[in-house]
Amino acid sequence: MRSSLQSYRKVSLESEIAVASPHRIIQMMFEGALQRIAQAKYAIQQKNPAQKGENIGKAVSIIAGLSGSLNMDAGADVSANLDSLYEYMLRRLSEANVANDIEMLEEVSALVRTIKEGWDTIPQDMHELTSEAS
Repeated sequence: MRSSLQSYRKVSLESEIAVASPHRIIQMMFEGALQRIAQAKYAIQQKNPAQKGENIGKAVSIIAGLSGSLNMDAGADVSANLDSLYEYMLRRLSEANVANDIEMLEEVSALVRTIKEGWDTIPQDMHELTSEAS
């Protein structure tokens, strides 16, 4: 049953990505990072190191992807600041993984949520411009 649910989620996600705007894809990445961090916190509470490591690894991949999507030529100051913030988040996720530290995960989650909230408030008519700048 779990395998079927995972397959459904994967197909659903792939379908949504296929038709999503670049702006929406970034939103989905933020959502995915938040979900993986929440799952990692739960795994720490349940004393499940394998699940914790898997979810932190997925969050790291997503945040690295967000960092890699930055256009350093457009909005150089904003991009440089975001790049530094993403690097900080990656470091904190690694530290949280080693230390089993839920507070570090909560810190990263709060940072991701703040950036996501800003991204979510970008008006529809600016989405194409923000996709070029990110």
